[in-house]
Amino acid sequence: MLLDSLTPPPTEPLSIDEQARAWVERTRDAMSIEEMIGQLFIFSTSQDSAEELGPLLALKPGGINRFPRNDLSAFRSASVHAIEQAVVPPVFTGDIEGGTISYPFATTVPNIMGIAACDDLATTEAIARLVARESRVLGYDWSFGPVVDINHAFRSAIVGTRSFGSRPENVLAQASVYIRALQEEGVAACLKHWPGDGFDDRDQHLVTSVNPLSVEEWHGLFGRIYGQLIGQGVMTVMSAHIAFPAYIRAHLPDAGREAFQPATVSHLLNQRLLREELGFKGLIVSDATGMGGLTGWMERSETVPAVIENGCDMFLFSRAPQRDYGFMLDGLRNGRLSEGRLYEAVTRILTLKARLGLHRIDPAERMMPIEAMRDALQTPDHRVAALQAAGQSITLVKDTQSLLPLAPATHRRVVIVAEEGFSFWDGALSRGYGPVLDELRARGFEPRMLDVDQWPTREDTDLVLYLVGQEATPSAAHIFLDLVKLHGSNRKAMSQFAQEIPTALLSFGQPYYLYDAPHMKTCVNAYSAIEPVLRETVRRLTGEAPFTGVSPVDPFCGQEQLRW
Repeated sequence: MLLDSLTPPPTEPLSIDEQARAWVERTRDAMSIEEMIGQLFIFSTSQDSAEELGPLLALKPGGINRFPRNDLSAFRSASVHAIEQAVVPPVFTGDIEGGTISYPFATTVPNIMGIAACDDLATTEAIARLVARESRVLGYDWSFGPVVDINHAFRSAIVGTRSFGSRPENVLAQASVYIRALQEEGVAACLKHWPGDGFDDRDQHLVTSVNPLSVEEWHGLFGRIYGQLIGQGVMTVMSAHIAFPAYIRAHLPDAGREAFQPATVSHLLNQRLLREELGFKGLIVSDATGMGGLTGWMERSETVPAVIENGCDMFLFSRAPQRDYGFMLDGLRNGRLSEGRLYEAVTRILTLKARLGLHRIDPAERMMPIEAMRDALQTPDHRVAALQAAGQSITLVKDTQSLLPLAPATHRRVVIVAEEGFSFWDGALSRGYGPVLDELRARGFEPRMLDVDQWPTREDTDLVLYLVGQEATPSAAHIFLDLVKLHGSNRKAMSQFAQEIPTALLSFGQPYYLYDAPHMKTCVNAYSAIEPVLRETVRRLTGEAPFTGVSPVDPFCGQEQLRW
């Protein structure tokens, strides 16, 4: 479906005053070549320690991506150390996407698809402001989000719950509100994953994925989404390891393998399409450069300078920071990275920092005192807003057997078949269905976990609940209802309960599990396994609160079979 609204003229997302411009020019012109090279890098940390930061800070990077552990004091101390060691203030970045990758000492909020399922832009704005305000308390300046991919390929393990859904109009409306709220609260937003994901069910963490649209189709979908949001002033875009062969061949008709070049190293996609055609004047950051979609494309010593030379302004992550820094410096010396691009990128990096006000903040005041941080995180108002959104998002997909609401008088003995899923991100929230079991017991149910050696029967079981919790995550390759794992063996995977015992499927992750279990007559999608969602789901299963979520995607995957 094409978007009908007109794309507004692009704005200046990094506009700064004369004083800030003077700081940018003065700071840039005082840098050595080595210091300018350092500004290109955003390194990642996950240990909250000065020891981990030491070798990274020696390279004087432009930014530090923070994956916090569970100790707020240690997190703050490491951040303060990075600030104190820097001559040029570093920008702090994060994958701030909600769900089970919410930060442990911040308010836990639904993931992006859960927010979209609330189907209420006021709720979207409230959650975005909550996230931005607590991110600022934690010292973050830049959020790598929101995702504006279109969740077209339902088997995609990497888009799914990280997206606003499959309807382009909703993606644009949700993202527009989310970005405005983030940036009004002082956090730079980032559109990803350029030039648009969701039509290829493969994951660019593992392989260079492909946007298969024609140029005309692309302009009607992703071009319109990016164009609108650029026109509204989004500050940054993340260029991903996604190919767009139709556009490349429109300019290079004889392109063979080069038609499938990742956008990260594509001058045509970054410079000509994004900057010249769409008019983007903000900062372009690469996606994580350790991902298979890039490492499988070209040799590392060529990749490192190529990322910057072909239009990205910042180079995201490195498994070997000193080596990659050396590759970038060598690239400048041997002509793979031009002085013009280095100068342009550093100017834009410093301009972003000035736009965020980092040039005028006293380093000693950049992080709040620890007690003030604790007081500003997980406030009562924030908890209430997050809980309301968690409940509002829960979606009843189908109940053709009229199973709901559940009551202990009819469904007291409950067998739980559970798959908790995993998270790729360091510092992600712990997983578990304890809150579901606690809420059921508190209402008089008797839940027990499946014993694969003692199969449930009509005589000892009144209800079977499948609980699956895999949100979209890097390197999963494919997400599906793994009955072999759930039932304990390949043979037992063939046995089904739904025709003999009342059975329901509850997804606390991807919304497409019915594809693998069309015989399930009751299905609820809750999108993430955070504790508020787990508890609010039980309230809706028992009829204490209504189901209000609106699915952002087709949970029936275009298959009539799944509806019955």
